[in-house]
Amino acid sequence: MVFSVRKDAEPELSSFDEAQGLLSPADGPPIEVVNPKGSSEVLIVCEHAANRVPRALGGLGLEAEALESHIAWDPGAAPVALELARRLDATAILQRFSRLVHDCNRPAGSEAAMPARSEAYNVPGNRGLSAAARKARSDAIYAPFHEAVGGLLDRGQEAGRRPVLVTVHSFVPRYHGRPRSVELGILHDSDPRLAEAMLALAAAGDLDARRNEPYGPKDGVTHTLKLHALPRGLRNVMIEIRSDLIAEPRSQAAMAERLARLLTEALGRVGAG
Repeated sequence: MVFSVRKDAEPELSSFDEAQGLLSPADGPPIEVVNPKGSSEVLIVCEHAANRVPRALGGLGLEAEALESHIAWDPGAAPVALELARRLDATAILQRFSRLVHDCNRPAGSEAAMPARSEAYNVPGNRGLSAAARKARSDAIYAPFHEAVGGLLDRGQEAGRRPVLVTVHSFVPRYHGRPRSVELGILHDSDPRLAEAMLALAAAGDLDARRNEPYGPKDGVTHTLKLHALPRGLRNVMIEIRSDLIAEPRSQAAMAERLARLLTEALGRVGAG
């Protein structure tokens, strides 16, 4: 697995043949599935696991500083997701390319999935994209990711299990210059069962845990939950962790341990659903 920070961003943009597809063999697959035969009913999903950009897109015209920042990925989220999967013996699905190429937690081919500007950064490689270019990205990145998520959930249900969809994200401690005091966000869309159980348990802990913060359904961040969990009637939750709390391996492992306990006890309260 490679989730390293990209150091060789190329400011000039490369062209690619849309008819031949976006990813080359050197880029590797768009997703990584870890522990596919895990015993847990929980499926861990990390849509913003990595900050790599396909070679054909030339770093989207961004310098390394931008590709290292939160606009390109969720720092710390992938290690927490993987450690959480290990502790639960759960399957994890990780997106291997930057959310700037195609954010898999936004609708396929949408402008929100390939923003021309993100926070303080312009993204030259996302400016003026044609319909064909958007489709190429959606076909290469979004479609296989969500086909994998949906396929695993369907197979679990067909086997008589009751899958649980858990997505893992991180957010920056300061946004547009303002500090964020919330440390753990427990997010849900129209099905609050698992989120409410987790929030009730987290209230007794030492983290500032809040419902639908620092983002919520109105911000469009529950796309994966709406696409996969709600139509199937599955228990689900989106977890947002402040990135300074998971900045190094020890704190990542500690957070994963905490979340594993929280999830396990909350699922016990909610039941099979």
